[in-house]
Amino acid sequence: MSNANTGAKTGAKTGAKVPVNRHGRVEIARFESAVLRDNPARDAHERRVPVYLPPSYDQATARRYPVLFVLTGFTGRGRMLLNDNPWSPSLDDRCDALIAAGMPEMIVVMPDCCTRFGGSQYVDSAATGRYETHLVEELVPWADRTYRTLAARAHRGVAGKSSGGFGALRLGMRHPDVFGALACHSGDMLFEYCYRTDFPKACSVLQAAGGVKRFLEQFEAKLQKGKDDFLTLNIVGMAACYSPDPGAELGVTLPFDLATGLPRDDVFARWLAFDPLRLLPEHADALRSLRLLYLDCGTQDEFHLHHGARAFVAELARLGIAHRYEEYADGHMNVSYRYDHSLPALARALAE
Repeated sequence: MSNANTGAKTGAKTGAKVPVNRHGRVEIARFESAVLRDNPARDAHERRVPVYLPPSYDQATARRYPVLFVLTGFTGRGRMLLNDNPWSPSLDDRCDALIAAGMPEMIVVMPDCCTRFGGSQYVDSAATGRYETHLVEELVPWADRTYRTLAARAHRGVAGKSSGGFGALRLGMRHPDVFGALACHSGDMLFEYCYRTDFPKACSVLQAAGGVKRFLEQFEAKLQKGKDDFLTLNIVGMAACYSPDPGAELGVTLPFDLATGLPRDDVFARWLAFDPLRLLPEHADALRSLRLLYLDCGTQDEFHLHHGARAFVAELARLGIAHRYEEYADGHMNVSYRYDHSLPALARALAE
């Protein structure tokens, strides 16, 4: 990236004036995870983790910065946030532009928690591996050791969209000692609406494929993957995260009988134990302690997530938990522009 100087800025800790670049830079670290080594899905334990360092980072060497962990959606990984698009800036370019417009500087870490099942939901699972542990006990301390972060929960946030939004919200609920602010963009919740309506189609696809193992093999081999392929992968991936069973095929228990298609309510009850709507009462104090709780959704979300978001914020209001909620007249896809609203809010909250 270009490092043309544009003037001087006062260092946060020293008061000295230091030259400031227009652009931050991205390092792509190779992180070797002890937690993910020998994971049950046999996915790689070495992950490439992009880290955005803000414009003043290399000059203001005495300064420390808030840090934000940005989680990708299902089938995503951190490097995808750097994709160049003429109409939608990469995350690093977006941060540069927002900082130029006045957003406080922060470090941004982009984890890779993808699996052969399409994702991890950022949870610990006997089918995929311990991705919650990987994030909280490995990546957070690593970022604090490796970069000049403000190593305290008050200055550490987590954000994401879709499955990443779910992950951010759940991590914020379960680890208030680690994260002090969060943003959930169209996060998975109200599982009866966002998942269950896809069970019949997924069952048909899995029956035609000959089971979960055969389906995944065929999915991986396909050069062109269709809508029903991804719909089915989504249900299989959620089963791997929410209802793992070491005794089942690939360690996955489906929420329906594969032979008859009949729902398995006992299995779906295990899924519901992960639903943020169900978790909210138990973790109300954790959410109440956050410096910022930011949520949004589109009113035409194809996975019906706006219904879950509305139910969630209604419960927040009932419990007296401060939050910010936005709705947009769009759907689930191509909504990265919403980071223009959440990132400055997070940066301000974490900089205080």
